[in-house]
Amino acid sequence: MKTDDFDYELPPDRIAQQPWPVRDECRLLVMDRATGALADRIFRDIVDYIDPGDVLVANETRVLPARLLGCKRGTGGQAEVFLLRPHAGVAPANKSALWEALVRPGKRLKPGAMVDFADASGAVVLSAEVVDFKEDGKGERIVNLSTDAFPTLDQAVHAVGHTPLPPYIHGYAGDEEMYQTVYSQRETSAAAPTAGLHFTPQLIEGIKAKGASWHTVELQVGIDTFRIVEEEDPAQHAMHTETYTVPQSVVDACDAAHERGNRVFAIGTTSVRSLESAWDAAAGCLRARENGTTSLFLLPGSRFHVVDAMVTNFHVPRSTLMMLVSAFSSRDSIMNAYRHAIESGYRMLSFGDAMLIAAGCGHSVGA
Repeated sequence: MKTDDFDYELPPDRIAQQPWPVRDECRLLVMDRATGALADRIFRDIVDYIDPGDVLVANETRVLPARLLGCKRGTGGQAEVFLLRPHAGVAPANKSALWEALVRPGKRLKPGAMVDFADASGAVVLSAEVVDFKEDGKGERIVNLSTDAFPTLDQAVHAVGHTPLPPYIHGYAGDEEMYQTVYSQRETSAAAPTAGLHFTPQLIEGIKAKGASWHTVELQVGIDTFRIVEEEDPAQHAMHTETYTVPQSVVDACDAAHERGNRVFAIGTTSVRSLESAWDAAAGCLRARENGTTSLFLLPGSRFHVVDAMVTNFHVPRSTLMMLVSAFSSRDSIMNAYRHAIESGYRMLSFGDAMLIAAGCGHSVGA
């Protein structure tokens, strides 16, 4: 197995630059997990593939307004601080806190540098001091955020911050809420769990009305989700670590579904990684986790213990997510599905269309 095995040609004009105006009216490519058979549908048709008693599990994380655009103190030069995670897990509840961040321009923002961020009136309401380099080899910094203009740092960040979009989306000036799921809760992520962007409150209620149940986990999505694998052998890739929570109620729902012969649908690869990370291999069962950490890397040959069906978007070539979906079905089936999607005009990546991978979807495209 080589990283090249998960590469494909992605024409730039296939990368969606705008979300679909109505979330659940985007396209849905249905793929039989066992046979690779394909069917072209509309996303709201997903209800047709869900049975009474099935369990759907989504990642309820919300994206931080993590992109801060400001000026370097002393020179006035433009600078950017991209918040990744609170340093040492300290929540930004007070007027100052340490954060781990990416900075730009990196060569000019060394320890001791100050960056100021102004609101719409031009008043500086938030500042960041570069404290140190983070020893991770990725160019990250530790910055001290502080505010005198607001009672809490959280309010200051919301006053000047922007929702970050993936690097392959250029010039989007629409509603930033379209890069959030309708069921998002705590702001803990630097990127959205994009498979969930296609669900509407009405669609979720329709799924429940059919007799299926809806549950949520939380995995804090990091910016490393956009990284491609550079190593020739993917097994040599250092997988990033993310924090996740799987409540006991989700464990109980998944266990009960399997006991009665129903399926567990994971909404997105982050939900897959949450559920499979919570599997206790020694005990042979799913266990609740609170603020656990995972660097689970699912490659072809990996076994899935919890997830039976997956809703996912189309992924960047040579990424760990291409390897995950290939592990869930097969590399050949995934590559064939991606060829069909590109030839058929599907919209790709975060703002693009979706796939459903599940057993028993045996009708082929055109049938």
